[in-house]
Amino acid sequence: MQVFSFRRQFMILTACFSLCLVAKAEFQRFQLQTNVEDSLKFFVVGDWGRRGLYNQSEVAAQMGLVANKENIDIVFSTGDNFYEDGLKGVDDPAFKESFSNIYNAQSLQKPYWFNVLGNHDYRGDVLAQLNPVLKGIDSRWFCYRSFHIGYADFLEIFSVDTTPFVDDYFTDPKEHVYDWRGVLPRENYLSNVLKDLDNALKNSSAKWKIVIGHHTIRSAGHHGNTVELVTKLLPVLKANNIDFYMNGHDHCLQHISDPDSKIEFFTSGGGSKAWRGDIKPWDPKELKLYYDGQELYIQQTQSINLMTSLYSSNINRTMQQRFSFHQFLILTACLSLCLAFKADEIQRFQQQANANGTLSFLVVGDWGRRALFNQSKVAEQVRFNNFRSKYL
Repeated sequence: MQVFSFRRQFMILTACFSLCLVAKAEFQRFQLQTNVEDSLKFFVVGDWGRRGLYNQSEVAAQMGLVANKENIDIVFSTGDNFYEDGLKGVDDPAFKESFSNIYNAQSLQKPYWFNVLGNHDYRGDVLAQLNPVLKGIDSRWFCYRSFHIGYADFLEIFSVDTTPFVDDYFTDPKEHVYDWRGVLPRENYLSNVLKDLDNALKNSSAKWKIVIGHHTIRSAGHHGNTVELVTKLLPVLKANNIDFYMNGHDHCLQHISDPDSKIEFFTSGGGSKAWRGDIKPWDPKELKLYYDGQELYIQQTQSINLMTSLYSSNINRTMQQRFSFHQFLILTACLSLCLAFKADEIQRFQQQANANGTLSFLVVGDWGRRALFNQSKVAEQVRFNNFRSKYL
């Protein structure tokens, strides 16, 4: 067992929080020691590595503010860490330009960043992201194909390498070239991943089990369901009664409840480029949330008793907080509209209340830039969110 500790300049120690790595075949396990509050707060964010462009820097800045306020412990990345084609090698400047230099808030130097691989990561030198040399460049970086971590005796999080499951990447890669080193022969690799995951889940005594991968299983977004995961991975998850499956790939934030099991599906893939604007029809009884923009999930898990007590008022026994990056403000108020403008000073207009006594309106300013600097994207969000307003 090898013990890793945070560097002093990266965190102020308020509790004993160290990481122990147990090397076990391909499916590696990490154990996080509990803090004094017996709780774990973590970000889940994906599809982010764009050298700060497409609002990546804006999301990162908000992550820093929230991490400082909430005292975030760790970060999970759901993959597609470096666009468009992964890293070229361990000395690729994209590592610093898309990771170290972007997530540079002091509050973000504390967490470990656990990263899984996405399909874009496999288009580059896939072994570069797995190379421990990157941890020497930025000590937060941890990237493995498949692994799981334990926290106290009530939580385990299992990460699965989902890209090799998708047939099209092998049979119809188009102009893309994928780095399948360590994966071939494919059938053996997939068999081992499923077997190792199944064994790890069966051997887990944790009350709460979360599985994280890059690709969707259930999604109303652009990519939709990943058929190969529905047929191969989902049966393993159902058989082991996991609580959450969390992924990226679709550049949005969504929550879908599975009608046939207790599994809740969460997508957090809005770390940078989003604004897709397409959503597939879905049963509203299952689709609990869909937001098509930049965002991340903040999760807090605590002791079994507290988790159980939160079941009725929070999503599936977990405290959920949603942060969304908005460039406009939507206000809904239970009052009539009073815009005042008087003769030489202020004139006044009186709007009568509607039937339900509410008023919805937008407040937006500094916009006239011929659709540049995200003006069009802001305008699109009004349509995407089906906003109904009589006044703007």
